[in-house]
Amino acid sequence: MHNPFDQISDAFAPEYRVNLSIERLDGSIMLTLSDDAGVVAKRLISQAQRNDPVRLQRVIDSIRLGLAIELGQNPLQVLAALTRDSRQEAQPFSALGMAN
Repeated sequence: MHNPFDQISDAFAPEYRVNLSIERLDGSIMLTLSDDAGVVAKRLISQAQRNDPVRLQRVIDSIRLGLAIELGQNPLQVLAALTRDSRQEAQPFSALGMAN
C-alpha cells in the first residue's frame, strides 16, 4: 500500500529534517524541510498530489530541482539524474553528486 508520508520522508530525510503538517481542511499538507541553518523549503502538497504516487513523485522531483538550483547545481545535470530511469526510485542528493 502506498504511504505518501513515507515516500516524502524517504526522499529528503538523509539531508533534511522533514516536517509534515495538515495545513487545510481539504487534506492539503505542508512539507517543511530544514537543516542546521533553518528552513530550506516549504511546499503545500494537495490531497490529490499526496494520494497519487506518480504526482507525488513529480512534486518531490520539482522540490529537488528547486533545491539543487538554489545550491548552485547545474539544472540540466539534475534533470538528467532525476529522469535517467523513471522506473528507478529517486536518488538522494548525495547520489546525484550534490552536497549541502
